[in-house]
Amino acid sequence: MRIIGGEYGGIQIVVDKKLNLRPTTDFAKEGLFNILSNGYDLTSIDVLDLFSGTGSISYEFVSRGCNAVHAVEIDHRHVAYIRATAAKLGFNQIRVIRCDAFNFLTICKTQYDVIFADPPYEMKNIEKIPTSVIENDTLKPNGFLILEHSSHKDFSNHEHLFDHRRYGNVHFSFFRREK
Repeated sequence: MRIIGGEYGGIQIVVDKKLNLRPTTDFAKEGLFNILSNGYDLTSIDVLDLFSGTGSISYEFVSRGCNAVHAVEIDHRHVAYIRATAAKLGFNQIRVIRCDAFNFLTICKTQYDVIFADPPYEMKNIEKIPTSVIENDTLKPNGFLILEHSSHKDFSNHEHLFDHRRYGNVHFSFFRREK
């Protein structure tokens, strides 16, 4: 795994194979961040990274100058890995929160410009994530959610979907409060 862009672009990050993670592919990250960089000033946004896993997406946002990234992950081994990696890289903008993502959304009092969610592809209730984000008022006005998922999920009829992109086997669906 590597950071693909920004100030720290090209830095390799070794992921312990024992963690049994599926980081977002470099190809998919590159496509996603090309979209984001062309449409938004990433240096002025606050990000929530749900189901953080390796922290790969959090590192990409920080490398591109984001103000703050809250990385939510339930597995204590992944939390420790993200904290150690962020400390090693000097990424003080990342705050790692050990919590179930769905529970976090119900108790969170902060609003974010961008929420990125990368749940395990086989996880149940993935389709509830966009509604939960919107109903719990976790997005700032004009903010949006990016949900990474497999081809087995189809959000084309979701009332808050405004875009969908595919990079190989990785799908990103984009949601906001109003279409």
